[in-house]
Amino acid sequence: MAYLGPRLGPSRVFLSGVSALRLLSSAGMDDMGLAMSRSSLERLEFDNVALKKLPLDPSEEQGVRQVKGACFSRVTPQPLTKPRFVAVSHQALALLGLDGEEVVNDPLGPEYFSGSKVMLGSEPAAHCYCGHQFGQFAGQLGDGAACYLGEVKVPSGQDPELLRENPSGRWEIQVKGAGLTPYSRQADGRKVLRSSIREFLCSEAMFFLGVPTTRAGSVVTSDSRVIRDVYYNGHARHERCSVVLRIAPTFIRFGSFEIFKPADEFTGRQGPSYGRDEIRGQMMDYVIEMFYPEIQQNYPDRVERNVAFFREVVLRTARLVAQWQCVGFCHGVLNTDNMSILGLTLDYGPYGFMDRFDPDFICNASDNSGRYSYQAQPAICRWNLVKLAEALAPELPPDRAEAVLEEYLDLYNRFYLENMRKKLGLLKKEDPEDEIMITKLLQTMHNTGADFTNTFRSLSLISCPTEENSEGEEDSVKKATDLLIEQCASLEELKAANKPTMDPRDLAMLLSMAQSNPTLFQMISDRATIARQLERLSKLKDLMETTQEELKTKQAEDWTSWITQYRKRLARELEGQSDVQAVQEERVRVMDSTNPRVILRNYIAQNAIEAAENGDFSEVQRVLKVLEKPFSSQPGLELPAWVGGGGTSAEGERDEGEEQQQEATTSMARNPVPYDSKPPAWAHEICVT
Repeated sequence: MAYLGPRLGPSRVFLSGVSALRLLSSAGMDDMGLAMSRSSLERLEFDNVALKKLPLDPSEEQGVRQVKGACFSRVTPQPLTKPRFVAVSHQALALLGLDGEEVVNDPLGPEYFSGSKVMLGSEPAAHCYCGHQFGQFAGQLGDGAACYLGEVKVPSGQDPELLRENPSGRWEIQVKGAGLTPYSRQADGRKVLRSSIREFLCSEAMFFLGVPTTRAGSVVTSDSRVIRDVYYNGHARHERCSVVLRIAPTFIRFGSFEIFKPADEFTGRQGPSYGRDEIRGQMMDYVIEMFYPEIQQNYPDRVERNVAFFREVVLRTARLVAQWQCVGFCHGVLNTDNMSILGLTLDYGPYGFMDRFDPDFICNASDNSGRYSYQAQPAICRWNLVKLAEALAPELPPDRAEAVLEEYLDLYNRFYLENMRKKLGLLKKEDPEDEIMITKLLQTMHNTGADFTNTFRSLSLISCPTEENSEGEEDSVKKATDLLIEQCASLEELKAANKPTMDPRDLAMLLSMAQSNPTLFQMISDRATIARQLERLSKLKDLMETTQEELKTKQAEDWTSWITQYRKRLARELEGQSDVQAVQEERVRVMDSTNPRVILRNYIAQNAIEAAENGDFSEVQRVLKVLEKPFSSQPGLELPAWVGGGGTSAEGERDEGEEQQQEATTSMARNPVPYDSKPPAWAHEICVT
C-alpha cells in the first residue's frame, strides 16, 4: 500500500546506528575516515530503476520541445545564487535515512537540495506526461519545473510497515523549481517563495492529518530572482527563486499514460508517443511490478492483472477523495496530470482548506466555472479515472474498466461514511439514518455559516444522555447550542460570503443571452455558474432584510434541532453497553484524534510567507511544528512567533516591495489570532491562483 500515514514516529523510521554499521562494513579502514567526513547527502545510495526500466529520451537538445517515444528526458538543474534553507521536515528526511539537524548544518545541504549541486549517483531528469486540464486535453505537459534527482534506497532499519506501504524499496526525490526542462513551455522552470512554502507546509500537514500524500523534505530560497505578476494585473515584481525537495515512492500520474493518446476530437492535440503502444505496456509492467507487487504475483494472466491494478487505483482514489472531503480540503486543480497512480495527494498549487462550510467552496481563483469546487471533487476524480481507463486501453479492456468504474461510487460512500461516523463518535452501531443526520449537519453548517474544522472539533464536547447525567435535556441542548453558535458566521460575514462574484451588468447580459442566443451563451458561460450567482443574490437579499439578532435566533433554532437529533443518536450508542463511562471515553478519544484542532488555513500560510519574504523564516518553522501535531494542544505554540517578539530575522534579507509587505505583516500582528481559531476578517481577501 502506498498510504503514507502519520503513525510512524521518527524513531521508528530509521535506526541511525545501522547506517554506521553498513558504512563500516562496506568501506575499508583506509577509506573510513574519508567516508565519515563526507556530507551525509553524498552518502545517499541511489538506484534509479525508473531510468533503467522506462524509455529515456536520447536527445540532449536544449530548450522546449516535443519528446516522442520516451518517459524521461535528461536535464541539467540550473544553480541558484546563495541557496539557503527556509525549513526542513525532520520526519520526511528520515525516510531517506537523513538526520534533519545534520542536513541543516551541512554547508552543502542547500546546494544539493536546490539542484545547484548534483549528488553522486543522482541522474537529473524530467518526466514526460500529458493531461486533461479543466476538461480539455492539453497534449504534452511534463515536468516543467520539477526535476527527478533519482531513487534513494530505503536505508537499513526502516520500519517494515512503511516498506509494505512503499514496496519498491526506494524513495524518489525531486527538486521543484530547479530550472528549465523540455516541458517548461512558456515558463522559466522556477518557483518562488510563496508557492514553495505553500507546497512544503501542505505536503507535511496532510501527512500528519493521516491523508495519503507526497512528502516535502525541505524548502530552499536564494538570491536568484524571477519576475512574477501574482494577480495577472500588470503589477509584476521580482521574487526570490525557491525550491522544494519532494519525496514519494513515485510521481507517476494518470497523465503519464496519456502520452499515447490519439488526436483529441475537441482540441486536435495528441500525445507525443501516439502509436508507441509497446511503451504503455512497459509503463504498466513497471508500475505494477514496483508498486503493486502483490497484484503482479497473484494474477499470472496479463488482462486480469491489469484489471486488478485498475481496481486498486479506483479504490485508492475513492478513499483519498473521501478523506479530502472529511477534512475540508480542496485541491484546486484536479487535472488528470495531478492525479497520482498510487492514490496520493499530488502537486499542491492553489489548494485551500475550507473555513466557513460551503459545498460550492472554490479555492482556485482561476476556476471561474467551479469545475474543481469542494463538492465536485468526488465526481471529478471519477471523471479522471475514466480518462485513465481510456489511456490504458487496449491493455485494459474497456468493458472490464467500465465494470470496475461502477464500483467507485459505492467505495467512495463507504469510505466517506466510515470517516464521518468517526468524526461524530458513532462507533458502536451503524444506523441507516446516519447518512441523513450527516447531511442535515452539513446543511445546518452551511445555513449558519459555521466553521467546518472547529465545528467538528467541538462535537466531542457535547454530552451524551445518560441516567447519571444530572443536567436536564433542555439545559444540555442549550449548552451545546451555545458552543456551536460560537463557530457561526456573523451577519456581515454572511453578506460578504454571498456577494455575487460577477458584475450585475454581466450577469444581466448573460441571462438575456441564455434566452436569445443559447449557442453563444454555452461558448462563454454555463447554466451552473449563472445559477450559483442567482442563488447568491437571493441569499444576499434575504440577509439585507435580517438583523444580527434575528440571524442569531435562527442559527440557534437550526442547531437546537440538529443537536437534539444527535444526542438521541448518541443515546442509542449506549444501548446494551455495560461500561457507559468507557464508551464515552472512547468516543471522545476517537473524535479528538479524527477532528483536527489545527489545519493549514490560507491565512496561516500567508502569515508565514510574508514573514519569510521579509527575511524571517521562524514562522514557517513554527507553523510546521504546529501542523506536526494537528490533533493536540501544544502549549507555547498557540500564536504566531512574532506575538511577544518571538520572530527572528534570517540574514536580514529583504524583497522588493518591502515597505508594503512589512506594513501588511505589522497590521496582522496588531490583531493576532490563535492557530486553532476561526480566521481573522482579512483572511477572505486572500486570493490564490
